[in-house]
Amino acid sequence: MARRGILSVNIRDKAVLHASYLSFVPNGGLFVPTAKHYELGEDVFLLLNLLEESEKIPLAGKIIWITPPGAGNNRSPGIGIEFSENDSEMIRSKIETHLAGMLTSERPTHTL
Repeated sequence: MARRGILSVNIRDKAVLHASYLSFVPNGGLFVPTAKHYELGEDVFLLLNLLEESEKIPLAGKIIWITPPGAGNNRSPGIGIEFSENDSEMIRSKIETHLAGMLTSERPTHTL
């Protein structure tokens, strides 16, 4: 598969992080809005800028679903990325600390 380069993802708001976080995925993951074409199972590399943190977090992952443009229900086009096992524990802990108390929220997300 052709590499599409590095995805740079900036999440500056806890509500956006909550809407993007895939807590139900075994290794955790993120929904990344994009109109670029990707394939299921494709490996991707992210540079994640998370809230107020000054350093970008490098992450490897795999595309586990695709929301195509025009997907109805006003869903944003993008890709669901599951974190690699190597990155999973560190990034899940970091995200879930930021989202303390929000993970059981009824707020709509990009995913479900």
